[in-house]
Amino acid sequence: MKLVLRIGGSVVASPFDPALLSGYADLLMKLKQEGHVVAVVVGGGSLAREMIKVAKEMKLKEPKQDEVAISVSRLVAQLLLMKLGEAGARKVPVSIKEAADFVKNGKVVVMGGLKPGMTTDAVAALLVERIGANLLVKATDQDGIFTRDPRKHRNARKLDMIDLDDLTRFLESEKHEAGIHQVLDPEAIRILKKRKTRTVVLNGFNPNNVLLAVKGKKIGTLIE
Repeated sequence: MKLVLRIGGSVVASPFDPALLSGYADLLMKLKQEGHVVAVVVGGGSLAREMIKVAKEMKLKEPKQDEVAISVSRLVAQLLLMKLGEAGARKVPVSIKEAADFVKNGKVVVMGGLKPGMTTDAVAALLVERIGANLLVKATDQDGIFTRDPRKHRNARKLDMIDLDDLTRFLESEKHEAGIHQVLDPEAIRILKKRKTRTVVLNGFNPNNVLLAVKGKKIGTLIE
């Protein structure tokens, strides 16, 4: 199977969780040993948002705010890549083409953001498209997709399955904003609609949940 794993910064970097990052490295090694092709995109979490806030207060424009967040996401990617050792790509890719080349050479790819105006969700979706992935898994700080934000609404209901066309109803914002934090970025949804790629949104605090999704088990929310 070809898998793109999008790990939210809210999971591994808000604050930084060395044990969880190491747990994901172990998971990626296991998937590779089982014969899966794996590419990972990580977010920058609370540190990225803090840097965006600093940039805003310095009166820097949104593209510059994005740039500092991208730098943080690449640092998170570098940590995970270093832990992978020889199994990982020799560097954090800075383009989809570079990532695809590493994948072609049998390496586990770990990358962060790419350019201002594009979220790591959109990066993951582009990577799915480029390498022809069978599955996209987004590891988040929630158990899946809910009808409303469960942190704000006690009556929020988790969805076991949802159609991509219906997903836009649950977005908080329909345009890119520096530091946007929601279930899936609008641009990512547009890209994913081109390929009917199986997508699962799940709780990322347990890396074994990703294994369950790879095995086709019922976990999180399935987007089809």
